[in-house]
Amino acid sequence: MTTDRASARQQAEAILAELDGIAATAYRDPTPIPTVGPTPPVAQPGRPPMSQRATDASALMLTAGLATVPPGLIAIGVLMASGYADPAVIGMICAAPAVIAVPVIAVARLLRSAQGIVPAEHHNHYHGPVSQQHHTVSTQTRGLFAKTINKQ
Repeated sequence: MTTDRASARQQAEAILAELDGIAATAYRDPTPIPTVGPTPPVAQPGRPPMSQRATDASALMLTAGLATVPPGLIAIGVLMASGYADPAVIGMICAAPAVIAVPVIAVARLLRSAQGIVPAEHHNHYHGPVSQQHHTVSTQTRGLFAKTINKQ
């Protein structure tokens, strides 16, 4: 038994001696990889490259979407706790914001469009003899080579 151990030890020492004489077979080149070449760019994991404005808008949309989670969870909790969830009631609850928002948006658009229709009010106060002339000029530009026609 001791001879087996001795022979195993001698074989291990011989193998280690041979390994000490072997040179390294791998080498890592420290020079940087050239930035220009024929290889096309590879898509990296994560968010795709965007402008700063698009990145900010994306983060804002993600935050706004995340902000809708707590009210939804609260509504689910209330419906589960009550044990009564009528589809008609849920439909009215979900449609209420849209029912309120649609007329408000329509009125805002009407007011915005009416802003250009209503003429500005002018108050002119003169002292002494005054001669006032008012001209309306209509302009038409037509043709491949633009020709402007002004008429009074």
